[in-house]
Amino acid sequence: MTDNQDASRAKHNYFTRLSHAGRAATHSHGFVNPPVHRGSTLLVPDIATRKASSANRFGRQLTYGVGGTPTHWPLEDVVAEIEGGTRCQIVSSGLAAVTTPLLAFLKAGDHLLMTDSAYGPTRNFCDGLLTRFGVTTTYYHPCITPEELEKLVQPNTKVVFVESPGSHTFEVQDVPGLAKVAHAHGAKVLMDNTWGIHHFQPFTHGVDVSIQALTKYVAGHSDIILGGITVNSEADWEVLRSTSSTLGQFASPDDCWLALRGVRTMAVRMERQQKSTLQVATWLSQQPEVKQVLYPALPGAPGHDIWKRDFTGACSLFGVVLQPQFSETAMHNMIESLDLFGMGASWGGYESLVLPTTGFLTRSAGSGDFGGNVMRLHVGLESPDDLIEDLREGLGVLRQG
Repeated sequence: MTDNQDASRAKHNYFTRLSHAGRAATHSHGFVNPPVHRGSTLLVPDIATRKASSANRFGRQLTYGVGGTPTHWPLEDVVAEIEGGTRCQIVSSGLAAVTTPLLAFLKAGDHLLMTDSAYGPTRNFCDGLLTRFGVTTTYYHPCITPEELEKLVQPNTKVVFVESPGSHTFEVQDVPGLAKVAHAHGAKVLMDNTWGIHHFQPFTHGVDVSIQALTKYVAGHSDIILGGITVNSEADWEVLRSTSSTLGQFASPDDCWLALRGVRTMAVRMERQQKSTLQVATWLSQQPEVKQVLYPALPGAPGHDIWKRDFTGACSLFGVVLQPQFSETAMHNMIESLDLFGMGASWGGYESLVLPTTGFLTRSAGSGDFGGNVMRLHVGLESPDDLIEDLREGLGVLRQG
């Protein structure tokens, strides 16, 4: 792609850019989609070429399959485009997208500030491997103010990790304010931005490293596992890329190709899902069995003001707090009665999902209590009217106890 083409595309609407990023120019002779490049061994013609490729640690040059291929690179370009960053590293899973930058920017003796609402496996990694490696973690309330965060910063704090909204209880964090505190103390800001993909531009809000579970909206069809890590500076890229290579992080080129195919329709899917989600969430908020709907895009919901300030839209995942008189058993009965909502742990695909939240969370900084049992819903591409009818029948089961 030429510099002129880059400049031209930067002026285009997001839908247009998502359709064209990571592809050859429209006037190039060839297939619309890039091919799948599979391989481990790469032959070189001479020693000089071998030395030159080995010295290019941070660039794009074919050396060995694990270093990336022309299938990985277009996907990296698309994700960097979505996130508003400069470089992206594709890794094997969403969890790997969390653990790799934590290992890149932390070392023995360092201190990590981690949001209490973090993705469960993120907490497991902090309490397990990072502890064994000599890194200490303090969990902070996700709704903490910058002034309160300042009191938790230690001389050896090197990373502040945010996830906004939290993917189970949907607290919206003051990311710009928290980032300002972190940077004042020389700490990096890492963000799990999976919920906010496209709708939250991390690098304009003070984030240094943005994490995506590409398994979710980018893939879109609940059939691959993939992660992406995006940065916005060459220095951060060198640290991240070096660590990823040392860890042997790799993603199947077939999965990358499927993600490239999925991402072309992501904007359309997400637009439809946001509209449907708002309809379903609004209906639920009006039901007497529901104490509160945890969907930041819903007026009056917790975090709505910050969401309105920092986000341009919302995704299709939200929480529902039931009235306190309904037991956990009654909630389980309701969940199991639903016909169109499958019980599954992922989200971001075309299908609707439900999970109980209460009883499945670990919290240590005073968050997670909403005065009633909580479940999590993901709205897919089904008719919202059909989903509402399914939930209406489920609420009837809930009332039976």
